[in-house]
This record gives sequence, C-alpha cells and structure tokens, in this order.
Amino acid sequence: MSAYAEALAAIESRGRFGIRLGLGRVRALLREMGDPQVGVRGALVAGTNGKGSVIALAGSALRAAGYRVGETPKPHLVTYRERIVVNGRPIDPDEFARLVGEVLPLADRVSRRRGQLTEFELLTAVMFRHFAEVDLDVALVEVGLGGRLDATNAWDGGVAVLTNVGLDHTAQLGPTVGAIAREKAAIVKRGDLAVTGTDGEALAILGRRCSRLGVPLAVAAPAPILGWTRDLLRVELPRLGAVDVGLRGRHQAANVAVADGLLDALEAAGIATVPAEARRRGYAVARWPGRLELVDVPVVASSLSGGADSSREILLDGAHNPDGAAALAQALEDLRPYLAGGRAVPPAPLTLVWASMEDKDVKGVVGELCASPALDAATIVCTAVDLPRAMAPGALAAAWRTGAAAAGRTITVRVAMTPDEALDGVLAEGPPSGVGPVVVGGSLYLVGAARARLVDDPSLRDP
Repeated sequence: MSAYAEALAAIESRGRFGIRLGLGRVRALLREMGDPQVGVRGALVAGTNGKGSVIALAGSALRAAGYRVGETPKPHLVTYRERIVVNGRPIDPDEFARLVGEVLPLADRVSRRRGQLTEFELLTAVMFRHFAEVDLDVALVEVGLGGRLDATNAWDGGVAVLTNVGLDHTAQLGPTVGAIAREKAAIVKRGDLAVTGTDGEALAILGRRCSRLGVPLAVAAPAPILGWTRDLLRVELPRLGAVDVGLRGRHQAANVAVADGLLDALEAAGIATVPAEARRRGYAVARWPGRLELVDVPVVASSLSGGADSSREILLDGAHNPDGAAALAQALEDLRPYLAGGRAVPPAPLTLVWASMEDKDVKGVVGELCASPALDAATIVCTAVDLPRAMAPGALAAAWRTGAAAAGRTITVRVAMTPDEALDGVLAEGPPSGVGPVVVGGSLYLVGAARARLVDDPSLRDP
C-alpha cells in the first residue's frame, strides 16, 4: 500500500465517529499544531447552495490577477485530494501523506483529553497546515455543514460570505429557514466584512448579527441576465458591464454577483485587489466540475448509430436538494435548444441517470424536476452508489413514478443496480438521431463515480 493510500485510510477511518459538530476539538488540535490558520487570510463561505460556484468564480478571478489561491471544494468527486486545492490543482499525494502523518499523533493527543476527532476535523487541520506552508495569498474555504459549529469556523480569514439559505441538513441545523440561517450566520465574527446573496428572513437574521457585531454587510442582488449560449451565461455586473460566466445555468447570475462582492470585500480588507479585466477573464474561464458540466463521451459504432463512431452528450449535476433540482430543471429548459436533438419538434427526450441518499428530500427533488416540461417523455434510470445511506433503486423508482403522476408528466422509469450498469445501458442506446442528452445527477457521489469513468484527468489519478 502506498503512503498516500495509508494516509487516506487513516483519515477516512475517522468517519466511524460520524458528524459531531463543535469547535473545541479542532481548536485544540490547531493549537497543538501552532495555530497555522492564524496567518491565512481570505473568505469563509457558507450557504445551502452555491458555495462551490462562488469559490470557483472568485478563485478563477484571483488567479487571473496573479494571486496564489487555496480552495476547499466539498465533497470530492474523484479523489480525496480535490478537497485541498492550490492554484487549481489538488494537493500532491506525497504531500497529503506527509501532512496526515504529522497531524495524526497530535490528534491522538487531543482525543485523549477531548474525545475523538472526526474525519472532517482532521481534514480541516491538514488543510490549514498545507495552506500555511505553501504561503498562500488568499484562501477560499467552504463551510462543511452549517456554520456555527463547523470545524472551518475555527478560522477567521477576514471575510464572511453567506450565499443563500434553504432547507437542507435539517436534522443537524433545524427544521426552519430561520433556524438554519442562525447557524450559518454565525460564521460572521467581529472585525469581518460580510457579503451575502440571501433575502427574506435569512437576510434579516444575518443583518441583525452583523449589526450587533459592527460588521459591514454587502447584499449582492442577482446580476441581470443578458442571455446565454451552450457554454456561457452573459450577465451585467456593476462597474464591469456585460460579463461572460463560464458556469452554466441562470442561477449562476446570483452566484457571480456574490463572488464579485466577495472580491470587493477582499479588497476592502486589504487582502487582494482584482482589477476589472482580471474579473472578466476569470469569470469567463471558471469551471466547477460536476455542476452542469457537459462532457462529450465517445460511443463505439453500433447498428443503432448506423455503423459510425460518434459521441453522446452527458450533463453532470448533483442537484441533491429541492433548490438544486429547481436550478437544474430551469437549466434544462434553457439549454435544451443547444443540446443534442433539442431543436427537433418535439425535442428528443432526455435520459436521466439518478441516485439519491435516503436522508435527502427525494420527494421535493423529484417534484421540482417533474414540474419541468423538459422532462416530457424522459427516461429515468434509477440506481444507487455503494454507500449505507444510499436509497435503493426500487424505492427511488417508486418516488419518480409518484412524482410524475402528481405532475401529470409521462416518463419511463427503469432500474439499474449499479452506476456502471446504468451508464452502460444508456450509452449503448445511442446516439441515433432523435436521442437526447443524458443527465447524471441526484447525488454528487453518483456524479463522482460517473466523472471518474467518463473524464480522464491526470491530476486526479491516485497512486
């Protein structure tokens, strides 16, 4: 077993301790390490949806301006190393192994006094040690769960960002938007600058906290949309005018506005200054794998394809909660004319390969998608990833049939026991004329499994 594999096994073994929110253990571990996070400046980003997009957009603009940027995307899709990224590249396997080897003995010492540290707490400590050692200019850190008691909240980078608030992780954060907003707003600390894309009750709650702490709060309204193509969204931003955004979906108009506000806050805090031209270039080339990511997959010649090799369009998108599903449904309607078979009358039907975790609002997700005309005559292939929390394919299929009936939508529902079986089946069906694109979603674990198979990225290959 390689040193990296041993380190990964050691850190993942802490997953048996589950989710244990609280800051005492991680703060104690960071003290044992010499508080590496203290010298790291940047933005802590919380929210129900959009955190990763905001970080991808802001990070791309910062790199375009010449800054050395650390990012912490969650969850990873293909390799665990995706969770610690510097200048767009995952941490090196040997470096990851070295850091884990240094942190584990200190974690064991803390655990004897304060109880076992969780996998995410250990990862957070490794991340801050790495960021401190590589001498970053800016860190963009994504909150793991909630905010107030999340391990990342042991850090104060100077800027706090709250993208939006919806109903997700209600077992840990509370059953209402107000309760969840209070948990997420707690990332704002005295002396910070705050940026948000929230509205309504969540904005009021965040505003009261900022007022109490004397923290300036910038509210970023969604950017007006000027149009879109297959690969770009065009919006208008203050001081920048028309801007191309390299992330698909009109919901990115809200995320790019928050990202632009985040960059303004970094400048006001004296952390980084990103000129207008660097923002334009960065936003245009931003990428966020597995989120409305469109890939062309070669399809071997068959009798269905008329004997000629071709390709099949596959759209990867997690959409694991109702807000994410609503964004996906809107994007499917907007992008349909630009995708395979989309200009036919009627458009060629979509195929969805879908999986979900049992603790997610599956009924809400299915309801949002079934409300969309883009799903007319669609085929839904229900599958499951190999995880204890995964919903059984048969139960997921029943949820889709119920949701389609409630919406008056005619769809075909099939079951495949594994993601590979599901992908093999849909790829074998095309691409004859009249076959539309494939959408893989419902769970980022499924998206990760599909992306590992469909996209060959050398930087993601583990030893």
